[in-house]
Amino acid sequence: MKTSGHLSLFSVTEVELIYRNKIRPEDRIIIRQAANAYDVLMDTWDRNKIELVEQFKILLLDQGNACLGIAEIATGGVSSCIVDPKVIFAIALKARATNIILAHNHPSERLCASPADIALTQKLCEAGKFMDIRVTDHLIVTPQRYYSFADEGLMPFL
Repeated sequence: MKTSGHLSLFSVTEVELIYRNKIRPEDRIIIRQAANAYDVLMDTWDRNKIELVEQFKILLLDQGNACLGIAEIATGGVSSCIVDPKVIFAIALKARATNIILAHNHPSERLCASPADIALTQKLCEAGKFMDIRVTDHLIVTPQRYYSFADEGLMPFL
């Protein structure tokens, strides 16, 4: 509200959260293992970028591990991308996710977790605890295969 060309002391921006899932609950894909998550991710990953630049995505899951959606978090360069935990958890909260699966590609197609990958996973697991959002896995993907942190015993942070 303006008064005499000045902003009122009580002018604020209203923030509204809206969530609509267009897929009926009974039609949502259940993620039972890393292979299911990989299939869902590969169905939506841009095949023109997977061997070119690193991208980071999350699968948003409900309590029964039904997939609520996929969100692209970041796109970077040939060997890295910057992942902001605030963006991940803002999206997860808005989608009402109780579980998330992290995923990123290695354009080099090397399927091994780097120290930076492990540190980020641990950081996101810890952050999720405060919001009751469980990070259940982290996949490194290539067009042909995947590496699952959970399958390889690298998810002791749960």
